[in-house]
Amino acid sequence: MIDVKLILEKPEYVKEALKKKNWDFDPTPIEKLSEERVKLLQQVEAVKAEQNKLSASVPSIKKEGGDVTAIFKRVKELGASNKEAEAKLKDIEAELKGLIEVLPNLPDDDLAAGGKENNHPIYHYGEEPKFEGFTPKNHVELCESLGLIDYKRAAKISGTGTWIYTNLGARLEWALLNYFINTHINDGYEMILPPHLLNYESGYTAGQFPKFKEDVFWLEGTEPKKFILPTAETALVNLHRNEILSLDELPRKYFAYTPCYRKEAGSYRTEERGMIRGYQFDKVEMVQYTTEEGSDAAFEEMVNKAKALVEGLGLCYQVDKLAAGDCSHSMARTYDIEVWIPSMKIYKEVSSVSNARDYQARRGMIRYKDKDGKTRYCHTLNGSGLATSRIFPALVEQLQQPDGSVIIPEVLRPYMGGISVLKPIKK
Repeated sequence: MIDVKLILEKPEYVKEALKKKNWDFDPTPIEKLSEERVKLLQQVEAVKAEQNKLSASVPSIKKEGGDVTAIFKRVKELGASNKEAEAKLKDIEAELKGLIEVLPNLPDDDLAAGGKENNHPIYHYGEEPKFEGFTPKNHVELCESLGLIDYKRAAKISGTGTWIYTNLGARLEWALLNYFINTHINDGYEMILPPHLLNYESGYTAGQFPKFKEDVFWLEGTEPKKFILPTAETALVNLHRNEILSLDELPRKYFAYTPCYRKEAGSYRTEERGMIRGYQFDKVEMVQYTTEEGSDAAFEEMVNKAKALVEGLGLCYQVDKLAAGDCSHSMARTYDIEVWIPSMKIYKEVSSVSNARDYQARRGMIRYKDKDGKTRYCHTLNGSGLATSRIFPALVEQLQQPDGSVIIPEVLRPYMGGISVLKPIKK
C-alpha cells in the first residue's frame, strides 16, 4: 500500500510514477477525503478534550460540596453529539482506504515505463545449443519417449493443463526440488512448509486482493472462505503479519516448497504445450524481510541465488530487467531469470525476483524497531528458486543427444541414484 503522506505531499510524483505502470491516477479524491478527515478528526478530538476537562473537574467540585449533575449531563451530551461525527469519520477512513488499497506499488525510479515491449536483458549465460546432425525434439516428444511424463492419463483424471510425472520423470522432478532446497539451506535460509489454504487477509497483505481476488481458486464450504495458494510467497510474506520485529532479527530469510495453483493455464501461444503453462506446478520460493537500508543488497543476493541455480544445471539463460508496467501489482522492481527453450526459440521465465519495498508491509502491519527505537515498516522481497515447470522442459530440450537420450546435470545425479543419462524407453 502506498503511504498516504507521500500521495498528499507529492501527488504529481505519484501520478507520474503510476503512469509508468499504465495506471491513470487522479489524487484529487484522496486529497479531498484526507482534508475532510483532518477537519472531522480535529472536531472529534476537540469534543473529547472538552469531555476530559469536564470529567477532570468533578473530584474538586465534589470535594468542595458542589453539584456535579450538570457536568455529567454535559459530558453525556457531548458524547452523544460526537457519535455521529465518529461514525462519519469511520466511513471517510474506510472510503480513503478503499481508494488507496487498490493502487499498485510505485515502480523504482530507474525502471523504464510501459510493458513487456520495454523489458531489457541485462545478463546472458551460456550458448543456445546447436543441434548438428539430427533434428531436435520438443519437450513433449522427449518426455513421452523417455517415459517421464504421462499427458494422456493426466487429461483423463484431471483435464487439460495438467500432467503426471512418472518413474524417472518423477525422480527428476524430485531431484530438481532437492537440489534447490539443499542449496537454500546451505545459504542460510530457513525452510518452511506452509498451509496451502489461506485466508483473505493473506491475499490482502500480499497485494493480490482485492483487485485480483478472482484470479485464485477459492474453496467452497469453508468459513471463513479460503483460497488455494497461487505461490508460496503469499504464505511466506504473511508469517510476520501484525508483528514488530527487533532489528537484530533482520534480515529474515525463508524458503518454502509448495505446489502452486493458478487459474490461468493453457496456451497464450499455440506452442505453449506440455508443461509450459498449467494449473498446477512445483516451485521453491524465497522470501526476505529486511530493513529499508538492507533492501537493495537483499535483492541482488536473491537474483544471484536464482542465477546460480540455473548455472549449476548448465543451462543457457538470460536475466531480464522488467519495465514498470510488466512488474506485478505489488512490486516496485522485478528481474526475470529466463531459460532458453530451443523448440520455442524464446526465453521463458523460471524465476521472478522482486522487491515490494514497504508496500506489503504496510498492508500487513509488518514492522521493526530501528536502532533509535523508532517503529518502521519492513521491506519484503520474493524470488523463485526455482519453478520446475519450465526448468524441466528446458533441461530435456537443451541437454538432448542425437540418440534421443538426455544428459542429467551432475548436480542432480546424487538425487537420481547416480543415473547420468535418461534413455528412450522400449515399447
